[in-house]
Amino acid sequence: MRKFIAILLFTSTASILCANKIEVGKNLQYKSIKSALDEIENGDTIYVHEGIYKEGNIVINKEVKLIGINFPVLDGQKKYEILSIKAANTLVSGFKMQRSGFATLDDPCAIKVYDTRNVTIQDNIFDDNFFGIYIQFSKKCTIKNNHITAYGVEEQQIGNGIHCWKSDSLLVIANKISGHRDGIYFEFVTNSVIWRNISTSNIRYGLHFMFSNSDSYISNVFKNNGAGVSVMFTNKVKMFNNTFTENWGDAAYGLFLKEISDSYIFGNRFYKNTEGIHMEGTSRIKVEKNVFESNGWGMKIQASCMDNEIVSNNFVGNTFDISTNGSLVLNTFNGNYWDKYEGYDLDKNKIGDVPYHPLSLFSVVVEKNPPAMLLFRSFMVTLLDKSEKIIPSLTPDNFIDNTPLMHSLKL
Repeated sequence: MRKFIAILLFTSTASILCANKIEVGKNLQYKSIKSALDEIENGDTIYVHEGIYKEGNIVINKEVKLIGINFPVLDGQKKYEILSIKAANTLVSGFKMQRSGFATLDDPCAIKVYDTRNVTIQDNIFDDNFFGIYIQFSKKCTIKNNHITAYGVEEQQIGNGIHCWKSDSLLVIANKISGHRDGIYFEFVTNSVIWRNISTSNIRYGLHFMFSNSDSYISNVFKNNGAGVSVMFTNKVKMFNNTFTENWGDAAYGLFLKEISDSYIFGNRFYKNTEGIHMEGTSRIKVEKNVFESNGWGMKIQASCMDNEIVSNNFVGNTFDISTNGSLVLNTFNGNYWDKYEGYDLDKNKIGDVPYHPLSLFSVVVEKNPPAMLLFRSFMVTLLDKSEKIIPSLTPDNFIDNTPLMHSLKL
């Protein structure tokens, strides 16, 4: 057994010692990245010096560390996929990749990872590509600290910044993405983490989830996108400490949830969105310790939602805190702070003595007749809402927070 371990250690050490370092540059032995890739063995490192490299499609089919010095430019000339990674344990770092090809059938990218594992793409600049980074059928890949910029105008004419398809155990960390169709796109991706990314000014969504279970997205910023984040047909998603802001438009929202279950939304800030959260067909979602501030609607919870718990949140400065399109209430509200609450606290326990009905009559009217919004802030609307709170007639009796807080939570 000891002899076997000694042989194994010797083999590993020899492999490390034999790894080559190859340099590519104008005045060096290797003038092109392709010529260096032809010569290397698994485990070698290629250093690419400053310059512009127009080499068409570069295919990486050996385990390699490809490292740029002073951000050499890989130019796809609007014709080619720039890097195609088909080998495991590959690192790509320190490049500027620009002007990939455009095609709607095979989705050319700046970098595409094909059916492999342990690929790391970090500290790169992506500019004016159709798709930025595309991961498919892969595991344990890391996309970290990249700047990904495009200039899309119509969503049919541009791809996604980071596109992940049928993959597992991915890390998407600290990237800045703008100008794409979706900033980040997950479909059939499991057990993955999206952390500390900034996704702004994308045409459709800052982040788009579909059929992607047991994932987490944490401490991201989704700002000024067509809509912030869409999570659909998914379960067991954790959404912690994100900021959803300035996602405005007729059908825009900070967070759109459709047909998802058994998920947890905690510690997020929804600020200046048309809708903070829009929920359709959701079940067993816990919405806890979030801030809903200065939105058109804090939350829209459709009648198709059930067994959701909205607890310990702050609702401040929203036009409407809550809205729904039905009369059946299958969700619970407990211990939230509502700035529109006018109750009292005689026993000084910081909980209102009078239950709060967060659903206003006018929000019900607007949900059924959107043009009625023209009457907002009129004396008649104020009078109707006040009357409804005293003697509820059209709003559901059980749409209620029995323990409203007298002061906002420090979140």
